[in-house]
Amino acid sequence: MRIPYLLSIITWLPTIGAVLILALFKNTQPRAIKQFATAWFGMVFVVSLLLLGYDHAIGGMQFIEDCQWIPVIGARYQMGADGVAVLLIVLTTLLGVIASLSSWDYIGKREKEYYVLLLLLQTAVVGVFGAMDLFLFYLFFEVSLVPMYFLIGIWGGERR
Repeated sequence: MRIPYLLSIITWLPTIGAVLILALFKNTQPRAIKQFATAWFGMVFVVSLLLLGYDHAIGGMQFIEDCQWIPVIGARYQMGADGVAVLLIVLTTLLGVIASLSSWDYIGKREKEYYVLLLLLQTAVVGVFGAMDLFLFYLFFEVSLVPMYFLIGIWGGERR
């Protein structure tokens, strides 16, 4: 069974979760934010398990999505995954769950911002692994640096 736009769904679900956290929760609700974010990471991981339906007998790129994006420069929104990318995407979503669970007791300030940035980082990293267009890959890669900068700068240890 092939689900249309599965890679895009997996890529953009964390961003939807980040927007929901920003819209629905106040800074005075850290426990609810942590629970929602962890559940959201778990949902994204479960959805990403559908990528394990990758057919090794066929090989090559699968789950391909292609549409014109910026025609002036020839940029396309092309997403796809081969065997390695499938494993990296599933691993990334699993690490999102692990990062969310392991930060429950560690993160004691600005929880809302932390989980929003973590979700945005997951979007960017999954996008990097699924991008088939060089411009799209570059965009996802550069976007991943923004949440990473703030995550390290605000919540990083003494020797960041």
